[in-house]
Amino acid sequence: MKVAAVNRKASFNFDLVETFEAGIALLGSEVKSVREGRISLKESFAEIKNGEAFLIGAHISPYEAANRFNHDPLRERKLLLHRREIKRLLGKIKEKGYTLVPVKVVINDKGRVKIEVALAKGKRLYQKKEAIKARDIDREVRAELKRSRR
Repeated sequence: MKVAAVNRKASFNFDLVETFEAGIALLGSEVKSVREGRISLKESFAEIKNGEAFLIGAHISPYEAANRFNHDPLRERKLLLHRREIKRLLGKIKEKGYTLVPVKVVINDKGRVKIEVALAKGKRLYQKKEAIKARDIDREVRAELKRSRR
């Protein structure tokens, strides 16, 4: 499986509780653009409307060779999940204040584009600051170990 895009901010801004792999309904020019790695999940999220899941805010750059048959880069894209998964997710979202966040886009062995969506709960500001401190301390320790080995 080839990873086309990763949403690095998702794990920083949210506690990822559970992940789901979903198909995504794309146009031909979008698939070609994703295979080139021209997709961004930075400010995207997933939403459930009328019993269907949609990816909102994901940017897939226009494919150069498609010229006038190109797609809208920010259009809503349907996520392909089983009905029981959608119902379960809808229940959790309404009940406990969770949200659906896209984590990464992969191209599987058959050439299909899949998206990993996580059920996530937002982190508080103090949790984010603690994560930054821990990351900085870890970075300093690794740098010190590297210096001491020389």
